Amino acid sequence: MEQLTAHRPVPGPGFVTTLLTSTWLDATSDAGPLAWLLIAHAGPWHDDQAAGTSETVGPHLMGMVDSLGLAPASRPLPHIGGRVIVRAGTAALYYGHPMTVLRLPHASRRWRSHLALGGTAVIALGLDPLPPGTGRDGIEKYLHRSGAADRLYLGTAVLRRRWT
Repeated sequence: MEQLTAHRPVPGPGFVTTLLTSTWLDATSDAGPLAWLLIAHAGPWHDDQAAGTSETVGPHLMGMVDSLGLAPASRPLPHIGGRVIVRAGTAALYYGHPMTVLRLPHASRRWRSHLALGGTAVIALGLDPLPPGTGRDGIEKYLHRSGAADRLYLGTAVLRRRWT
C-alpha cells in the first residue's frame, strides 16, 4: 500500500514578509562562483504578529521547504529548477505561492548578474532563528550549526524565465 504524506501549505505574504534573507556570491567553490540565498526567521515570535507564533513558524517554514523541494543539508543537493526572478534591478524567489514571491531587497548587482548569465544559486532555508543584522561570520556559524543539526534545507536553483 502506498503511504501518503501530508503536504504542508505554502505560507502567504503575511509570513514571508517577516523572513530574513541574505545573499552573497561565493567565488571560492571548486565548481566556480555560486550565488547563495539564506532564508531564516528572526524569532522570537509573539502571539500578536500576523506571521504567526513560535508554534506556527516551523510549519510555515516546512511548507516552503516542501514547495521548493529542498532537502536536508546532510543529503545531496536537489536541483529545484527556475526559482530566482531578476527583473529591472530587483530579485525575488518564486517559492510556490500562486500570488506572491519572496522579494530579495539586498541582492547585489553581481549576484543578480551571475544568475542572469546562467549561473547557479544555492537556496538555504534554516529552521532556527537568525538575529537581524548577523554578519558574515555569524552566518557561516549558523550554516554549520544548523546543517549539523539537520535544521538546514538546501537546493540549487537557476533563473526563472517567467514570473509565475
